[in-house]
Amino acid sequence: MTVAYRLTPELRKSLQRPLGTLIRGSFSETMTRLKDIIEREKVAHVISVGDTVTRNLVKNNVIPLLAIVDNMTMRKNTKPFSFATEKIVNVKNPAATITVEAISTIYEALKADMHAKIVVDGEEDLLALIAIVYAPENSLVIYGQPYEGIVIVRTTAAKKAEIAEILKTMESVRKTK
Repeated sequence: MTVAYRLTPELRKSLQRPLGTLIRGSFSETMTRLKDIIEREKVAHVISVGDTVTRNLVKNNVIPLLAIVDNMTMRKNTKPFSFATEKIVNVKNPAATITVEAISTIYEALKADMHAKIVVDGEEDLLALIAIVYAPENSLVIYGQPYEGIVIVRTTAAKKAEIAEILKTMESVRKTK
C-alpha cells in the first residue's frame, strides 16, 4: 500500500476545526436542518464520511452518492449497515494517512456518478479532504463533529482550492509501507 499523505502534528490541531458549516444538535435536529439546506440550495449530490453520519442520512431518506465508512464510531467497532448502493469497494487507509488507493477509489467512484460505498480498513476521517476535492461543484460533503453535530462542506471552487492547500501542507510520503 502506498501512502500519499501523512498528517503532521500541527495540521492535526487545525483540522479539528470544522472545514465547513457546523450544525449543532441532536441527530434529528441536524438531519432536519440538513434536509432543509439540501432542498433550498438544490444540491447536486451528498457525500458522507463516517458511519454515524451515513447511517443517519440513510435513516432520513437522504441517500449519499458516495458514503465513506470504516465500521467504527469514536474508535469503537460498530455494526456494519447496508443500504441501496450500486457498488461497494474496500480500501486500506491507515490512521493519520491518505493512501493512493483511497484517493483513486474516491475519484473513480465520484466520476462514475453512481451510488457507492467505500469501506475503509483503517480510518476514514482524512478522506473527507479527498471527497471535497473530487466532488462535483454544488455538492455537500458531510461528516460528524464529535459531541457537537455535523459539518456541511459546500464544494465550491474556492473550497476545493483551500483543501488543495491543506493537502500541500501534509507530509508527502509516496513510499510503500
